[in-house]
Amino acid sequence: MSRVAGSSEELRSMISAALSAGGKGVEIKDEKLLREKVIDDLIYTAVFSESETVREEAKVIIRDVANQTGAVPASIHELYIAMGRGETRNFTTPAINIRGLTYDTARRIFRVAMENNVGAFIFEIAKSEIGYTYQRPSEYASAVLAAAIKEGYQGPVFIQGDHFQFSASSYKSDPDAELKKIQDLTKEAIEAGFYNIDIDPSTLVDYSRDALIDQQRENYINTAKMTEFIRGLEPEGITVSIGAEIGHIGGKNSTPEEAEAFMEGYRKTLSDMGKGDLTGISKISVQTGTAHGGVPLPDGSIAEVKLDFNVLDSIGKLVKEKYGLSGTVQHGASTLPDELFDKFPENNCSEIHLATGFQNIMYDLAPEDLREKIYSFIKDNFSSEWKEGQTEQQFLYKTRKKGIGPFKQEWWNLESDVKAKILDALEEKFRFLFSKLNVFNTREYAERFITLVKVPYKAAGASPAQEDVRNLKLEEGAD
Repeated sequence: MSRVAGSSEELRSMISAALSAGGKGVEIKDEKLLREKVIDDLIYTAVFSESETVREEAKVIIRDVANQTGAVPASIHELYIAMGRGETRNFTTPAINIRGLTYDTARRIFRVAMENNVGAFIFEIAKSEIGYTYQRPSEYASAVLAAAIKEGYQGPVFIQGDHFQFSASSYKSDPDAELKKIQDLTKEAIEAGFYNIDIDPSTLVDYSRDALIDQQRENYINTAKMTEFIRGLEPEGITVSIGAEIGHIGGKNSTPEEAEAFMEGYRKTLSDMGKGDLTGISKISVQTGTAHGGVPLPDGSIAEVKLDFNVLDSIGKLVKEKYGLSGTVQHGASTLPDELFDKFPENNCSEIHLATGFQNIMYDLAPEDLREKIYSFIKDNFSSEWKEGQTEQQFLYKTRKKGIGPFKQEWWNLESDVKAKILDALEEKFRFLFSKLNVFNTREYAERFITLVKVPYKAAGASPAQEDVRNLKLEEGAD
């Protein structure tokens, strides 16, 4: 069982055999001991210490050690622009949302990447997931970097803010306040080492308007405003990768004409703002027929999805050739049939977002007593979300993601044999997906196009108040 420091003195004592911390930062004294034990204690302290000060101190140490050992938070922007220029072979970057068991799951991802020479893979967390999994950006980044240290990974670590999404209702009542909420979250994320941000004002697209340019107006205007904001926050030497979205996931399928209307409006808006020389987005998310998390049937199984690869291909070809982007992005994909995944690299899809399928593995292999404890909690606290006509299986499938945050410590402290069974299944799935998405042996592209810039983590003050899961109203979120 990993130790959790409750004070600064206890933290210093806990790491003293492997690390020394002084005015010039952290010095590694015993790398073997660091990887065998101390990094476990550090990440458990960063996540579970009751002291905000100690949690922040642990995060600072983890980032410093990660920079020293060569696991460096990075932007995938330049690699994506190279994809747009046709300087890479076809592959689709997996962007993995880790909702629970973050440290242990990230370790298995790094393990698969290192065994197969993978350079293009992303760790991400959505705005909604930050709430219900109880993982602020600095905690999530620390867990990923601690995993890299543990596994001995060296190279760029791509950490992404997924679906930093505008609430249509909040925007309608106060546009400036809603924009500021997204800006505040983005600033927090970038300061934590998220150098890849997916902006999502697609919820503001107005299909009641006749002209495509008018339908996309609030979407491209706010994407332009967020582009300016992000470029003003970047650490020196880093160009944050920015993603845009034209089709609200779960809505109507996107078209090349919509993509072109968005891009023309976006570029004109930047020009009108006097920011036409700013580096713009590197990818664009589209709707192809999927829904986040899949659509559960009455027995709890997932309905078959009719995914239109022509949407990915035609829009991807357009944005590559006309605007120099990497291609399209597919959301809501982790519950798709296995036989579809090798089709994404063939259809100008540069990135694919994967989440719920991994959560399903966690729940399927969890101890029955923990699963039933969580399900009882869900039924006690979220019965208002049980829609008329839903079976219990459908309700629990759609809602059980909200049982991850409140039971985070129970998930992290599972018995070793139970945890190993879950992680082995996850690792097998990661290996399968990485193979199908053609990212084996993409390390050369990361080394060729990505420049590592080592930025220290600056300890924050008190983190934003954690939302009470009982009162959390989810917006459209991750897969």
